[in-house]
Amino acid sequence: MRALSVLLLSAGMASADGERAGDFDYYVMALSWSPTWCALEGDRRGSPQCDADADNGWILHGLWPQYEEGWPSYCPTNARNPSRSDTRDEADLFGSSGNAWHQWNKHGRCTGLTAADYYALAREAYGRVTRPGIFRKLEDPIRLPASVVEQAFLEENEALDADQITITCKSGRIQEARICLTRDLKPRRCGNDVIRDCRATDALFDPIR
Repeated sequence: MRALSVLLLSAGMASADGERAGDFDYYVMALSWSPTWCALEGDRRGSPQCDADADNGWILHGLWPQYEEGWPSYCPTNARNPSRSDTRDEADLFGSSGNAWHQWNKHGRCTGLTAADYYALAREAYGRVTRPGIFRKLEDPIRLPASVVEQAFLEENEALDADQITITCKSGRIQEARICLTRDLKPRRCGNDVIRDCRATDALFDPIR
């Protein structure tokens, strides 16, 4: 199965559905800048993540099992799916109960963990990273190099190196900070397909609403 995955990836596929749960190399923790997601998608959906009183900054988009190249998704598992109450309890971390469910369904299944253990691990990973407080102080939209956002994370997290975090952009905006972690949540070098930093020098960065 793994050899087949490598073959498909070499043919241009970046992901594979239905891989064996627990078979992966490391994690990518994706932290989404909530104002960007709300501006591009969330407002249109009427997501509670974007409510005026939500006060969301860096939201956990997901904790994703990763291969050195590519990633598994929608893995078969005998683990019980989380209940609505379970996903609702994770809305503070994932932005909404809907995203908490989606992250389990697409990525959490591939960890080989139960839903409860996946959510607990995701919460622990999120808690180990200091999100730069300076971004919460912004009052107006600014434009800045994506490298400035990365440097802010590096300054707040001494254990992180530049090749262990990447900043992504979407539609000319700062989108996410993606941090690569070992299976026991220690920072590690990102794979070559993850480490591609946004090179924008004037990316839009909206303040928290």
